Amino acid sequence: MNRRKFLSLAGAATSYSVLVRADGLSESHAAPPTREGISRQFDIIAPPSPSSARLAGEPHMTLVELACDVLVAGGGMAGVCAALAAGRHGARVVLAQDRSRLGGNASSEVKMHVVGADCSGGRPGWREGGLIEEIRLDDAANNPHRSFELWDLLLYDKLKSEPNITLLLDAPLFAAEVKDGKVQRVMVRCDRTEHLYRIQAKLFLDCTGDSRLALEAGAEMRWGREAKSEFDESLALDQSDRQTLGSSLLFTARDYGKPVPFTPPKWTRKVSKAQLRFRGVNSWEYGYWWIEWGGQLDTIRDNERIRFELLAIVMGVWDYIKNSGDKPASANWGMDWVGMLPGKRESRRIVGDHILTQHDLEGKGPVFEDAVCIGGWPMDDHPPSGFDKWGEKPATQIRPPEPYAVPLRCLYSRNVHNLMMAGRNISASHVAFTSTRVMATCAVIGQAVGTAAAVCARAGITPRQLAQDKPRLTELQQRLLRDDQTVYRARNGDPQDLARRAEVTASGELDGAEAEHVINGYVRDLPGKTENLWAARMTPGGVWIELTWPQPQKISHVQITFDSGFQRPLTLTAQDDYNARMKRGPQPETVRDYELLCTDVAGQQRTLAKVSGNHQRLNRHTFAPVEMKSLRLRILATNGADTARVYEIRCYA
Repeated sequence: MNRRKFLSLAGAATSYSVLVRADGLSESHAAPPTREGISRQFDIIAPPSPSSARLAGEPHMTLVELACDVLVAGGGMAGVCAALAAGRHGARVVLAQDRSRLGGNASSEVKMHVVGADCSGGRPGWREGGLIEEIRLDDAANNPHRSFELWDLLLYDKLKSEPNITLLLDAPLFAAEVKDGKVQRVMVRCDRTEHLYRIQAKLFLDCTGDSRLALEAGAEMRWGREAKSEFDESLALDQSDRQTLGSSLLFTARDYGKPVPFTPPKWTRKVSKAQLRFRGVNSWEYGYWWIEWGGQLDTIRDNERIRFELLAIVMGVWDYIKNSGDKPASANWGMDWVGMLPGKRESRRIVGDHILTQHDLEGKGPVFEDAVCIGGWPMDDHPPSGFDKWGEKPATQIRPPEPYAVPLRCLYSRNVHNLMMAGRNISASHVAFTSTRVMATCAVIGQAVGTAAAVCARAGITPRQLAQDKPRLTELQQRLLRDDQTVYRARNGDPQDLARRAEVTASGELDGAEAEHVINGYVRDLPGKTENLWAARMTPGGVWIELTWPQPQKISHVQITFDSGFQRPLTLTAQDDYNARMKRGPQPETVRDYELLCTDVAGQQRTLAKVSGNHQRLNRHTFAPVEMKSLRLRILATNGADTARVYEIRCYA
């Protein structure tokens, strides 16, 4: 939409400039908003006094003006993590989500479990850290019974509890104003409340999956599969086409303890045993990612047809299970939920300054100086027509030799200067996309983009300028490491971290898991390794690790990274055999109860913090500045392990 058309929408407007500017790069320590504070947010997005502001052609919709630092379009895992990262780094954020629930394909509307670089446990030790780990740990501890609705509520709570974020649900974006290569404002509508929002921002983040914001902004995009000749990718096609991966509908079922009949609708597809040759149906509590269809069509325009065909296939597969006689053990099983929202895999991809390719994933390209997160899922390609290709295997998976880096240059638009993207729409070839599309990878991309957007808003620069500014780029990477984001092959080199100057001692340590590891800059190990971890056998009185400085240091902030069992997969799933690989509850390796103490310049010991019932990996403590000679972490209990395990201690003035 050009500027003239955009402005022609406007009449007089009710002006509610809720959000102003980023305060800085350090993490926010603001208290979560109270119930009254959250109630005031609703007065901002739904003014209590009716306004006469209207748009041409929309006489019944009230126009509300909002302003912010960062506008996030889309509330899947990428959008949630992008908004949280930007908000926690001081940026004022508006997140607009077109559904009532957050999480995208991970939500209760689709029920796909979040997977990523650890390949569902097939690459142990590489589970993602950062915000997605925080969310997974909260879910495992507070939702052991595996309710997807409580997962939805957890994501809602995360955003509502962040004072810098304003959340708009049931609010799709539909227009953008662009001037001089930059997005100025966007239009978002909520028909449920009869509000139109015109939102001004400094940075705009497209986390919609379908790149709707990029479409309205005129960003350069790609659709479909490239030919081998374009990027010299061995996994690409001989000839390019516009086909994509298809969409899926999942279902769940349970054993009711008595026979449950099933009569299929008249429009059900008839499914035969031959059609299931490469598609196993030996368990049926959760099925099936391979009920996939529609990539031979337009996965946006033809979504209604795709939904219908997927439902017909779901009913046909369940009819076969229940009524073919081939699965007698299913007699007492009944469906208890069927998805109605197709879980979409692929549509538009936005072109950035770099297009990620198969070579990058295989480690054959140059080392990315602007790396900001990791991926690692296999290059996982599916036949576009999915179930209709029943004579073929439903997927071809080729695992990269090791986790790979995703560079910042893949995460902003090449031609719209203040537009960034996170999720399945990043700048990648189709081959690379088949790996980067999975939700844990989308989440860490979201964290990287949200953090970068906060940097750009604070400094008044574009994402491209950030990528080209070596000092600022290094600061961004160190900021991400401090937030427990893995930047491949990078380590803590933060000059402000006073712990790096200390001598480290402990009450005890296991061989190969020495105390000094907590300041070596790394926060994960591969299974069986303790190269970056301090570990000590728990004793009845607890164990301790202590940092001592040659000269007293003024410290007001300490952060600790505990072990949370990266060697296991951790996600919310309805699939019982997959769930059996996990620990649904606090992770046993994680420290539960601990104290933080210091010895001040007068030789007095002070208690800085006492924590009980912890289940999180990353813990931060802020207190009035103390001039201290030493800092001691005393561990009193774990969540089940017989050793205390700490990866990192950081200290800041």
